[in-house]
Amino acid sequence: MDNKLIILIVIILGAIAVAQLVRVYELSTKLRKNGEHEISNRDNNLNARMMFLFMLTFFAAVVYLFIEYGWTGRGEAASIGGVETDWLLKLNLIIITIVFFFTNFLLFYFTYKYVKKPGVPAFYYPHNNKLEMLWTVIPAVVLAVIIILGLKTWNNLTSMSGKDAIHIELFAKQYDWTARYAGKDNVLGKYDYKLTTDNNELALLTSNTIDTSLRIMFEGPSGIRYIQKLLNNRDTVLSDSTISVLKVDLSRKERLYRLLTQMKQNHNPKLDASAWDDIIVKDTLFLSKDQEYEFIFRSKDVIHSALFVHFRAQINAVPGMATRTKFTPIFTTEEMRLKKKDPKFNYVLMCNKICGGAHYKMKMIVVVKEKADYKEWMNAMMKQTFKDKYFPVAVAASSSLVAVDSLAVANPM
Repeated sequence: MDNKLIILIVIILGAIAVAQLVRVYELSTKLRKNGEHEISNRDNNLNARMMFLFMLTFFAAVVYLFIEYGWTGRGEAASIGGVETDWLLKLNLIIITIVFFFTNFLLFYFTYKYVKKPGVPAFYYPHNNKLEMLWTVIPAVVLAVIIILGLKTWNNLTSMSGKDAIHIELFAKQYDWTARYAGKDNVLGKYDYKLTTDNNELALLTSNTIDTSLRIMFEGPSGIRYIQKLLNNRDTVLSDSTISVLKVDLSRKERLYRLLTQMKQNHNPKLDASAWDDIIVKDTLFLSKDQEYEFIFRSKDVIHSALFVHFRAQINAVPGMATRTKFTPIFTTEEMRLKKKDPKFNYVLMCNKICGGAHYKMKMIVVVKEKADYKEWMNAMMKQTFKDKYFPVAVAASSSLVAVDSLAVANPM
């Protein structure tokens, strides 16, 4: 309490001291018979010289930052598209830097050169058509060049990938990434969110995953059969609120079951092959140098933003829709480690959208290999396809599914 009182007294005394100093300044001004708006020639000249000195210091600091941290501060781009993007960024930065130094030089130099002098009135110069034309046309031409080059770069970055591009899906959820390679056929299998189960996190669409989802929906620990038993069991006393929640849950699951039944009836088993050979990888994304990649992004929960900072690629992953981007790596991980003189360097895929409390740790290591090494890795992964890893034995539809088909017929959508 004593400390707070001392602090309060110091603040009050400081305010009184400032007020008294202001009062002393006002009295001294009156004694000099000068108005507060009047500034002496000495003060004017001092301010002019200080402005010029500030300009030199300011420019020196900017030059130092450019030399110390580079033009962009992000290092060398590691993809073809990244090189093009950095070139455009550097062009913009050069233009901005020239304008920055030129305009600020005029601002500070004019303050120094045209300082107020005794007996010299200010020159009134209200308008000049040539100057107006000059600083209207030149910025317009420069902006037109920047916009045209920007659109050209944007079209190159967002155009469709070539026929030799490898297709990879990146599945985002709080707080990690999962990569799905398109396998031998280079065609990613189809998916449907209603097929999401413990052994089918990416909800891939095959005859077996449909049957599995149907069985879990009906016979699972909290499936349709379990809820029906709870509601029909007279020996179990349930509150009205619990019964209401169970009925809503039952209705929702019966609706999903009918949708899954329709999906099974309309599904073409020939499409299974494109999903069975897909390769699912967690923790690390492996890529090949000088190989174009087409990336498809999905999100399970909230909006994430996939950022490959070294490849200069970024795209949002949005729930309920697929987004895409592409790039071609030009340096392996080992080559970039040598360039950066950092043996621990790794490319990384990060989330650049605040997606929740653990957003900071949502990242995936990216390893770029030489083509031969990448091919060897991919050959080894061909034995760990979606079918091999998650469905090694074909799942047969349970007999209960046949019995429950009547539910879909009796309760059409």
